[in-house]
Amino acid sequence: MNVLERLTFFASLYDVDGNPERGMWLLYATVLLLAALVYRLGFARRLPLLKSAVIYVLLALGCTVLTFFAVFLPVAEGLAVAALVLLIYKIRLRQAR
Repeated sequence: MNVLERLTFFASLYDVDGNPERGMWLLYATVLLLAALVYRLGFARRLPLLKSAVIYVLLALGCTVLTFFAVFLPVAEGLAVAALVLLIYKIRLRQAR
């Protein structure tokens, strides 16, 4: 089986197989940004600055593991869908108020 056929959309978009160092950093940045967006839209509360910093540092550490999974599993794509659903929910919630 060809590895190129098993790559996810973002992994093939960032050319992880051709230029792995640049591709993995771009994939990591995508996963990190989408995870932070999902956290902000769905789960974030008002916290002091230091507590927020700790949460984002732990989120960044967790995203390193997710990045390796995101090469062959649709992690970034799932985060993008979750961000879209939460964004629609927030918009509809504000309209209802």
